[in-house]
Amino acid sequence: MPPPPPPPPGPPRIYSAAPPAERVNGFAVASLVLGIVWLFWLGSLLAVIFGHIAFSQIRNDETYRGKGMAIAGLVLGYVGLGIFALAIVADIVSPGTSG
Repeated sequence: MPPPPPPPPGPPRIYSAAPPAERVNGFAVASLVLGIVWLFWLGSLLAVIFGHIAFSQIRNDETYRGKGMAIAGLVLGYVGLGIFALAIVADIVSPGTSG
């Protein structure tokens, strides 16, 4: 008895392209970290600057992730700058000590 014939070939395989790799924006991470750490007023200032850069890059390039981190860094940075500004105003307004 002869061997059975091989099975017919199946439908052709269709391979789709892989989705673009998403990456976390480094400026967004830096903005969030500097907003949390504060580093006196310098950390808040850099958090605001890096947050705006990250937000712009994320908006223009859809392969970037981290929009929430950029927004959180912006908020924390602006809060830190606001507290710093209030501290300066309070220091100017408060009566000084004479010695």
